[in-house]
Amino acid sequence: MPAGNNFAFHPFVSYNFEKTAYGDPTMSKNRASVELDGVDRAMLRLLQEDGALSNATLGEKLSLSVTPCWRRRKRLEDEHVITGYQANLDRRALGMNVFAFVQVTFNMHSDQDPDHFEEVMRRHDEVTSCHKITGAADYILQVVAADLDAYAEFVERVLRKQAGVSSIQSSLALREVKFSSRVPVPDA
Repeated sequence: MPAGNNFAFHPFVSYNFEKTAYGDPTMSKNRASVELDGVDRAMLRLLQEDGALSNATLGEKLSLSVTPCWRRRKRLEDEHVITGYQANLDRRALGMNVFAFVQVTFNMHSDQDPDHFEEVMRRHDEVTSCHKITGAADYILQVVAADLDAYAEFVERVLRKQAGVSSIQSSLALREVKFSSRVPVPDA
């Protein structure tokens, strides 16, 4: 690699980092745990398996009538334990055959460049996840693309144009070992 070139591709077999689909994009503040009983926990497990369950079906599985089931579900939504519902799509069925983990490093941490970078990442659908991290890099992204040419175009058109970026390192997933957006629901 020529001296001074900090942009590299490193293919490797990877594990998937979890994605927050609907929550607040910042993770800077911890929040108190919500009180959950066994029925709440069972409800959360069932809804993670199938978020389209009706209150009638959900209530039947939990041995609740519709109204108490609706109240519990509504409380979990209001307390932001349930942050939204989504359909899980197979990216390959949509022609997104490349999955990249991208580490982005900034040369300065005191200016507004990282804030602008975060806003740009939120606007690009190919970026399925963006996290500010500890370690050598400042951010890790998950990016999908149709093929290597489309991924290279994204790097050139979007990432390399961001002010303050000093390094971009891409690791391409060779095989998906596990992918899930489900969060473990701890026992009481």
